[in-house]
Amino acid sequence: MKRLAIIAALAVLLASGCCPKQVKQDTMKQQLTLTQEWDKVFPLSEKVNHSKVTFENQYGLTLAADLYTPKEAEGKLAAIAVSGPFGATKEQSSGLYAMRMAEHGFVTLAFDPSYTGESSGEPRRTASPDINTEDFMAAVDYLSQLENVDADRIGIIGICGWGGIALNAAAADPRIKATVASTMYDMSRVSGNGYYDSEDKEESRHAAREAMAHQRLSDPLAMAGGVIDPLPEDAPQFVKDYHAYYKTPRGYHVRSGNSNDGWRVIGTQAYANTRFLYYINEIRSAVMIMHGEKAHSRYFGEAAYHYMVDGKAEGYNFIGQPNPVPENKQLLIIPGASHCDLYDGGEGNYIPFDKLEQFFKENLKNLPLY
Repeated sequence: MKRLAIIAALAVLLASGCCPKQVKQDTMKQQLTLTQEWDKVFPLSEKVNHSKVTFENQYGLTLAADLYTPKEAEGKLAAIAVSGPFGATKEQSSGLYAMRMAEHGFVTLAFDPSYTGESSGEPRRTASPDINTEDFMAAVDYLSQLENVDADRIGIIGICGWGGIALNAAAADPRIKATVASTMYDMSRVSGNGYYDSEDKEESRHAAREAMAHQRLSDPLAMAGGVIDPLPEDAPQFVKDYHAYYKTPRGYHVRSGNSNDGWRVIGTQAYANTRFLYYINEIRSAVMIMHGEKAHSRYFGEAAYHYMVDGKAEGYNFIGQPNPVPENKQLLIIPGASHCDLYDGGEGNYIPFDKLEQFFKENLKNLPLY
């Protein structure tokens, strides 16, 4: 009650004119020109309908998306918003997940994050923990308003770096009734601690902050981080896996930062100073964290799962309370799969879409299993 009273008091102050009133300026909205031809890295399924759509987030940015619906579907359906991997576009992995889940009876939305792909935002390929989390919640806003969607049955899928963002969105927004984090990265942890927490010390973070400060003055628009090409013979296996997806016809796309020149060097600066999975131990809705057995990133998913359920885990310096609803949380390890195998299934067809269907239909209630 005290918290509600404080919020109410702030609302009164704002309404009384102590702060400047916001004026909605439609003229500032960016009009997007969307590619209409099919330019995905996967073929269009004959079982679904597809259309290009746009929606706005609460930062005034316009996001471009692909909407998939199962053919001959009737009534209000459950829906799923999909994004990721970090640095990819909706023409790649997220679009495949969305299309395949539409085959299983869901209305699905694969979107380009702010500053990425066909979505608005300048400078290009910039990231923000706040804005990226808002992107998912704005996708839920959009789906909730569709006539063929049941607003009480909406879930999300986040892939790679967007797996961690999906968990953060689920912790913030109880409208999200079911969440899948596939082959997830915790972008805030790896940005601040390095891989396997090898740089988890003040000296390393200070050196990185000094480098970023210099970069902001020398060339704030510089790009880096695209998958290396040509591939060195001594490249680690996970780099070879990235190359096999992003730099070959299997996954290359002209608008993908990962396939080309990457992201702004300072574009993820805020992630290094953030630990945005702090409240995932309070997620009451259903969550599945899915990872490949051989994925170099597996430790992100396992640690996030244990912190989400137990309130503590290796790599998390903070300790919280155990989850109040642990029974609807699960960790699914896919035998033999690497990190990128869960982008598109890989040679082993590793993505268990049947299990994803069962998870969502069990947790987005009132939708019968096929």
